[in-house]
Amino acid sequence: MNPSQQRKTILIVDDTPDNITLLATLLRDRYNTKVATSGATALQIVASGTVDLILLDIMMPEMDGYETCRRLKANPATSAIPVLFLTAKSQPEDEALGRSVGAVEFLRKPVNPGVLFAHVAAHLS
Repeated sequence: MNPSQQRKTILIVDDTPDNITLLATLLRDRYNTKVATSGATALQIVASGTVDLILLDIMMPEMDGYETCRRLKANPATSAIPVLFLTAKSQPEDEALGRSVGAVEFLRKPVNPGVLFAHVAAHLS
């Protein structure tokens, strides 16, 4: 990476601490990371600072990933941020719904680090 380029910031949204730890550990050498354990917190973080990409879990209490993504895409200030769903859900209709609310990718857990890096880099370029 060109040192003059600012490191991109990725928001990790997941209600499972182990998943957050894994993703933050994988990404920390290449990116700045922020963490939210709920959709509501994710929306607050995005509203208060720069986020370049969001890794979003679907199955969370209160506000699920689909609703979080809908709200991000409905807000002109956050609609351009790429959202990648990271989920254990594997049915075609889950992926179709994810794409219909604005997600650019639908990655399955457990995530393959190489696949994760490739998709993240593609959407940040």
